[in-house]
Amino acid sequence: MANTPHARLVERQKHGVHTIAKELSGFNGRFAVLITNGVGTMWCAYIFAALALISLPDAIKAGTAALIAWIAQTFLQLVLLSIIMVGQKVAAAASDKQAYQTYKDAEALLEISNDIHTLITTNNNLTEAIHEVMCDKGSKAPATKPAAAAAPTPPPSPSKPPAKRRAPRASGKA
Repeated sequence: MANTPHARLVERQKHGVHTIAKELSGFNGRFAVLITNGVGTMWCAYIFAALALISLPDAIKAGTAALIAWIAQTFLQLVLLSIIMVGQKVAAAASDKQAYQTYKDAEALLEISNDIHTLITTNNNLTEAIHEVMCDKGSKAPATKPAAAAAPTPPPSPSKPPAKRRAPRASGKA
């Protein structure tokens, strides 16, 4: 009564959880992640803000148009870049946790499904074995004479009320 696990169970056990570390390929991938992790910190945002503030006095002296250009092109691009990356890292970490939990849940469901399959296979095998034993007993049993006409059933005693008959259930089919 051996049960072979579903091919998907074996494949999942072989590969495991897919993580970013497994997705990196070669030097370029590792270098890009290194730069992204460095730029995507609040410390980098503070450094970019300080760098942008160095040119603020010149932008103020140059007038309104230069100040607006400085805010849009220098400050926002430098500082918000890092802050957005930090936010994305936080969101990605939460997403990774959810994905890992979903993976573990799916893995558990596959295991439960495999266990159910094993139980059904065992149940079917036992049912077949019981059926074979019962069929073998029936063929080996001596032939018996047909029973004589059954004795008539006595009428119900007056002390007991007659049994109530149930109405047939509606099948729900039209």
